[in-house]
Amino acid sequence: MSPDTRTRMIDAAVDALRHHGVAGMSFTDVLANSGGARGAIYHHFPDGKAQLVAEAAAHNGAEVQARLAALPGKTPVEVVDAFLAVIRPVVAESTTGSGCAVAAVALGGNGDSGQFEQIASTVFNSWITVLTERLTATGLPAGEASDLAATLITVLEGAHVLCRAAGSLEPYEQAARTVAGLLRTRNAAG
Repeated sequence: MSPDTRTRMIDAAVDALRHHGVAGMSFTDVLANSGGARGAIYHHFPDGKAQLVAEAAAHNGAEVQARLAALPGKTPVEVVDAFLAVIRPVVAESTTGSGCAVAAVALGGNGDSGQFEQIASTVFNSWITVLTERLTATGLPAGEASDLAATLITVLEGAHVLCRAAGSLEPYEQAARTVAGLLRTRNAAG
């Protein structure tokens, strides 16, 4: 069964946010890419663009959170290696002009009293929380797990920006090597 119109519109909004940001996201593009009729916007999103953006960010955030919760690994190194492998193709899309929909929402607020920034903060914190849980499940102390989880999300978001600017995956590769190397050095030290 194909997704309903509302779900297709949210998915199209996520894609628009990844490529054009909040300011560049248009209802015309969302409708064209979702197959929705003009009246569908206000039928499904009576509060307009702000509601659609908020729901798209939350939807994308929940999808990423589920992927992070399912990361395999019995040791911190294995979880980090799995994380780096999962994000690599996503960051690779940044080299051709894509990005993170949630980051676009964090940066896209214009006079919305911080609504978009709050949504993005909530999503990013949920990713850090689930990564922290995965890492503590491997035996890493909670404080270290939380710090490492925040660092991993920072690597993800920073890599989106740097790889997009460079048109190359090299900034991600450098960060991934560094994070993995530091973790392996920490483990070897004790």
